[in-house]
Amino acid sequence: MHTSPSPSSTVRGFTLIELMIVTVVVATLAAIAMPSFMGQIRKARRAEAVDAVAKIQQAQERWRSACTTYASSITLANAGDCNTGTSGLAIAAASNARYNYALSATSGTGYTITATAVTGSSQASDTGCATLNVVFSQGNTTRSQPACWSN
Repeated sequence: MHTSPSPSSTVRGFTLIELMIVTVVVATLAAIAMPSFMGQIRKARRAEAVDAVAKIQQAQERWRSACTTYASSITLANAGDCNTGTSGLAIAAASNARYNYALSATSGTGYTITATAVTGSSQASDTGCATLNVVFSQGNTTRSQPACWSN
């Protein structure tokens, strides 16, 4: 006599406990990985600020080659016209979605460029690295927080 297997022994699946354990493991891995992942994204986005600062520095050197002082504005027009009383590099934007850029302490021998993370952007949460100051003085460039800005 042949007996057929009971229905419960042939049906395979996951129990609620097994599903809950898998959910807890996945949630734990996500909680550990997400901050690290976001940190890497912020670090990669810093390259955007470094690139923009480099473009401003290049524009400043072009300006200084024609004038006796460095430009005092990123966005003002009249780029290269030293006699207007307004000295602007005529770079289209002094900000983007993640950073605002500003010039200060401009003189005949130097200037400071500041890149500040836009409030409300993920870069604003970049602890200790939300602001970059580049000071150019008498041919020497100094960056604040070099560990944040090395690429």
